[in-house]
Amino acid sequence: MNSYRESVVPIIREVREMVLPYFGNPGNVRHKDESGQNLVTELDEKVESFLSTRLRALYPTIEFVGEEGGGNRMAERFWLLDPIDGTSHFVRGLPFCTTMLALIDQGEVVFSVIYDFVRDEMYVAEKGMGATKNGEKIFVSNRSLREAYMCYEIKQNTENGKLVYQKLIESTFLFNSINAGFEYAMIASGRLDGRICFHPFGKDYDYAPGSLLVKEAGGIVTNIGSALYDYRDLDMIAVNPKIYKELTEGEHPLFPIQK
Repeated sequence: MNSYRESVVPIIREVREMVLPYFGNPGNVRHKDESGQNLVTELDEKVESFLSTRLRALYPTIEFVGEEGGGNRMAERFWLLDPIDGTSHFVRGLPFCTTMLALIDQGEVVFSVIYDFVRDEMYVAEKGMGATKNGEKIFVSNRSLREAYMCYEIKQNTENGKLVYQKLIESTFLFNSINAGFEYAMIASGRLDGRICFHPFGKDYDYAPGSLLVKEAGGIVTNIGSALYDYRDLDMIAVNPKIYKELTEGEHPLFPIQK
């Protein structure tokens, strides 16, 4: 497993030289849909193509799935990439953008990288090996829900979504950078305290890398209503152990574990 860290991290770090000169000035921008914020640039595609080529050359038996080009999610092992998570931030020159990569092995996230290329902060997690920032061990916080800065990604166009959001805002302080990668890195390093995804807006590549990072930093990551985690189920909790207990146990837990 160490070979992934040694071989993959230097390649991911090369992304910085590719994208930083265009931070806040990316050239041509296209809209993926009618939302106005779901953007793609030539850099998204360039980074994905670069990493796909380099990873295939290193590990020809591992499939590749990217946000822009797709791939075979049915493969036993595959890389799952978001080349620029937070493209709309990148376009505006806002520092909430990262490159995210996860290795899926038989349905489980076993290695992940979140690279904050603006700050040159490299977050890496390996199953059973802990989480690091630029090579130094990192850990989640020990704050309670009342003390916390909690991130959220909740569609509020349903009654359940509105209810979950209302209960959260009554229990804690809500923080939202509109960027999953940045927030998971901050949770894993103890600066933020947790993230709730309830019918979120993103895809598997938005959450899989951060799930392992938070878990290996000492956090708890489960799907809502479950004591387990499947990266394909996007309804999830990623928090420190103290907050997890508050959210799932007690007389009226917000997210009780279904028996």
